[in-house]
Amino acid sequence: MKAALLPDRGVIKVIGDDARKFLHGLVTADVLGVAPGTARFCALLTPQGKIIADFFVTQAPQAEVGGFFLDIPRALAATLLGRLNLYKLRAKVLIEDLTEILGVLAVWDAQEATKDSTTKQGLTYADPRLPTLGFRVLIASHRAAAAASELGAALASVEDYEAHRIALGVPAGGLDFAYGDAFPHEADMDQLGGVDFAKGCYVGQEVVSRIEHRGIARTRAVALRYEGATPPSGAPITADERQVGTMGSAARGRGIALIRLDRVAEAEQVALAAGGIPIRLIKPDWARFAFPGGIKAAE
Repeated sequence: MKAALLPDRGVIKVIGDDARKFLHGLVTADVLGVAPGTARFCALLTPQGKIIADFFVTQAPQAEVGGFFLDIPRALAATLLGRLNLYKLRAKVLIEDLTEILGVLAVWDAQEATKDSTTKQGLTYADPRLPTLGFRVLIASHRAAAAASELGAALASVEDYEAHRIALGVPAGGLDFAYGDAFPHEADMDQLGGVDFAKGCYVGQEVVSRIEHRGIARTRAVALRYEGATPPSGAPITADERQVGTMGSAARGRGIALIRLDRVAEAEQVALAAGGIPIRLIKPDWARFAFPGGIKAAE
C-alpha cells in the first residue's frame, strides 16, 4: 500500500443546520446520502453547465466536529468559497476555508478493501470514483507520515500518485480539461459517479440533462498510450494533420487527452500523434460511452 500527500488539494468546511440541503441543491451529485466514511464526487457548475470546480464531499461524525468537508483543488479554494457564499443567502450554514490547516493524503494499492481502512489521524473516506483509486484522508499535513505509518502504507511521491491516476485514465481538472470551459460529460464525470441524473434541480442541470438524454457529448477525456518521449501538455492531437484533440497529463507511457471522438471516428485508419509523438487511444474498463471502432480496451 502506498500513500502520498497531495499538495494541490485544499479543504473547505460547510457546517450548520442547512448544510446538507444547501450543498445538495447546488452540486451535481446526491449529497443527501453522504455519511461519515463515504463521499460523493461532484461539481459546482455555471448556469450554462460548465464546471467551476469539481470536488469530493464527505461528512465528519457528529461525535467529532460534524459538518461536511470538501476536498477541492487548492487553486480553486477562494473561487469556490466565494461562489458558495454567493449562494448562501439566508441558509443556516457557515463556510470556512481550511486549506492552510488541512491537507489531503491519498492511499492506494491496498491489499484489502479500502472502504474498511481507517486511521485515527484524520477524516477518512473511500475515493468515490473508482475502487482502484483507494481512499483519502483529510489531515494536518505534518501528521501525514504518522497516518501512513498507522495504515501500514509506504510514503510515495505525488508523481507516483499521478502516474497511478493517469494509468487508470481518470482525468484531473486543470490538467486534462479546463475549469470554466468543460461540461461534466467532457470530463467523464458521468462515468465516474460525479452526476446523479435522478436528483432534483441544481445549478446547470438543464444543460447537463440535455447532453445526457440527447447523447451529444462529442468531446471526452480519453486514455492513451505512448512510447519514448512524453507528449507535452497542451500539444495538439492530430490525425493526418487535422487536429482532433488536445494532450493533457502524461506519465510513464500513459496519458489522457481531450478528444473529439467524432473526428477520430472519421479518421479511424489514420495514426494519431500528440505534438508529433505517436499515440494510441485506449478504453478504460470503467468507460461506458461509445468509442470509435478502432479503440481497444485497456490492457
